[in-house]
Amino acid sequence: MSRRDQIRMSPEEVRAYFAEQKVINVATIGPKGRPHLAPLWYFPHGEGVATWTYGSSQKAANLRRLPEATVLIEDGESYESLRGISMETDVEIVTDTAKVVEIGITLMQRYAGAKPGDPVPDELKAFIEGQAPKRVGLVFTPTKLVTWDHTKLGGTY
Repeated sequence: MSRRDQIRMSPEEVRAYFAEQKVINVATIGPKGRPHLAPLWYFPHGEGVATWTYGSSQKAANLRRLPEATVLIEDGESYESLRGISMETDVEIVTDTAKVVEIGITLMQRYAGAKPGDPVPDELKAFIEGQAPKRVGLVFTPTKLVTWDHTKLGGTY
């Protein structure tokens, strides 16, 4: 078995990794053809991830021109502990305010430590409803997925 095959994550490991991590780095293509890189909070969504951003942001403008992105999720402090997922994705830009509210609630509940389906505090709902008209949802669906988990190598290179 190749080293590459040894470090590849299974579909179950990918789902667990999506659930464990909290920040994605999103690369879009800017107006001059250069990559634009931005970190975002996210939540697992289907086979990919979802988040929101301001509708006037550079990443949103880039995605309106070209609804594709490369998304990186990674962690590890040393070579033998490196883990990550790189995804080439198609991106759906969600503009329906009610759906943007749902995305915002799911995102903020996750970062507040709530479980899916937990009640949404009135203050949080009011805050998100106030933010939603200024924001868009972003749904990243992988077209290519590359994974690595160097912990599977047992400390060897």
